Amino acid sequence: MNTVDGLVAVLGLVVITVVTRGFFLFSDRQMAMPRWLERGLRHAPLAALVAVVAPEVLLTQGQLLETWRDPRLFALAAATLWYAWRRTMLGVIVTGVTVMFALRQGLGW
Repeated sequence: MNTVDGLVAVLGLVVITVVTRGFFLFSDRQMAMPRWLERGLRHAPLAALVAVVAPEVLLTQGQLLETWRDPRLFALAAATLWYAWRRTMLGVIVTGVTVMFALRQGLGW
């Protein structure tokens, strides 16, 4: 791809982005959303997080885990228990990382 092709691609992406978002940003009136759509959009951040985290935990090189002896599973369980107990995100991160580090370094998993 040469410079002109790259420039055309970037400009095309800019135009598409402005047009698709412009309907919502530059509208004179507020658009009403159906109630069912508002309820569904409340779950969008959680769905996006699961879509990013689940493959990272459950897959290794594109294949499902073959053994339960994977530190990621235990770190996930510990982090989930911490969240159920305390409901703090920093604690979830520290707990998960600590368990994974301990299993990898201590047990050599």
